[in-house]
Amino acid sequence: MKIVVIGGTGLIGSKLVNTLRQRGHEALAASPNTGVNSITREGLAEAMDGADIVVDVANAPAWDDQAVLEFFQTSTRNLLAAEAAAGVRHHVTLSIVSCERQPENGYFRAKVAQENLIKASGMPYSILRATQFFEFVGGIAQSATVGEEVHLSPALIQPLASDDVVAALADVTLATPLNGTAEVAGPEAMPMDELVRRFFHATQDTRKVVADVHARYFGSELDDQSLTPGSRNPRLGAIRFEDWLAAQAGR
Repeated sequence: MKIVVIGGTGLIGSKLVNTLRQRGHEALAASPNTGVNSITREGLAEAMDGADIVVDVANAPAWDDQAVLEFFQTSTRNLLAAEAAAGVRHHVTLSIVSCERQPENGYFRAKVAQENLIKASGMPYSILRATQFFEFVGGIAQSATVGEEVHLSPALIQPLASDDVVAALADVTLATPLNGTAEVAGPEAMPMDELVRRFFHATQDTRKVVADVHARYFGSELDDQSLTPGSRNPRLGAIRFEDWLAAQAGR
């Protein structure tokens, strides 16, 4: 099958393209870097020609609330229209676990808007919601740093490795459309402040982590349901955080 991966040169997209090719499919890495732009529609019709499935893992290039919302709405509308014209049979999107529970977070609001466009489109679809990635723990710490202290919520988070996200996404992509939502999360939930302490210990970072129930996560105050799966039986990744840290140290 021909599978177009929008955002196919990013962290998840590039790994997904490789995985799909290893499974014997024609996977096209579609991004502005390869001449396919879902905002301007440059190269979009050509990319969709003969495509069976489209997987959208694109990320917004700007992070302010209005820019993120406009990106996901414009990109998704353009993709869905191009897919309908080309006869694509399955639209797959990577989203975020519990994004509807954090209305203060502009990025999460934009992902909810994206999901709603897909659900209303009439296109056979699957939405895979994932928890935060191990690869972004350092960025979380940096965003919460003031001087030599890192103020983080002790609310639970259940992160996973990008490789486990890709494995789940590939399976969803190649299966019958869900016309619904599935979830994937890491094998272990832990308080966010503890997650970053483990990261700092492994990376020999001397900053002090301070647990603060009012510390905000990109604008949102958290509870134990904010960054953990909402379904009873989410798919769980196989890679534990300590094993991922050890693998990073060995590179």
